[in-house]
Amino acid sequence: MRRISKINKLLKAVLIIASSALLSAVSVGQTLNIATHVPKSEILAALSGITNLPDQQARVIDIGNGTNIAIGILQRGSVETAEDEAITALAHHKVTEVYYIISGSGVLITGGEIETEREIPEATEIVRELVGPTAFRTVTNSDRMNISSGDIVVIPAGVAHGFSKILDQITYLSIRIDPEQVLPAGYKHPLIKD
Repeated sequence: MRRISKINKLLKAVLIIASSALLSAVSVGQTLNIATHVPKSEILAALSGITNLPDQQARVIDIGNGTNIAIGILQRGSVETAEDEAITALAHHKVTEVYYIISGSGVLITGGEIETEREIPEATEIVRELVGPTAFRTVTNSDRMNISSGDIVVIPAGVAHGFSKILDQITYLSIRIDPEQVLPAGYKHPLIKD
C-alpha cells in the first residue's frame, strides 16, 4: 500500500513538472502576472454536470501568448469492441489533450487507418466549449494501450482516439492545450459557484 502511495505521489509530481515545462515552453518571452487555481470542488462540480455528454469543461484559462489551457473532466461507462472491429474515434484538429486517469481502466486506441470521417457541426457544445473543431472518424489498425488509474496519456492535435474496451467505467482529467484559442477563454462551468 505504501508503495502505491509513493507511486501516486511520484506520478503527480511528474504531471506537475511536465505541465510547468509545457506552460513555460508555450509562453516563452512572456511573463505571466497571475496563476490560476482550479480547486477540487470545481472539478467535482463539473463532474456532477455529466449527463448524456460524458465530457464537461471546468474552466478555460488564457495563459497568454495566444494560448488557452482548458481543464475538463470525463467519465465513460463500459464498452467492448472486438480487436478486428472498426472503432469510432474523435480527432481534435487544433487541441492537444493530456489525460490523467483518476479511476478505472480501459483500452485506448489512437491513430489508425481512416475508413470514414464526419465533421462535428461548429454549433455543438463539443466544438464550442470542449475541444474545438473535431471529426468523428471510423478507424482500423489503431495503436492500443492499456491505461489505468495514475496513467498519463498525451494525444496531439489531429490524432484519432477512443476506447475499444472499458470494463466498468473510467474517469479522467483532460488538460487541453489550445494554442489557437478556439475555446472560449474565461469559460467556467455553470455549476461552479463563485
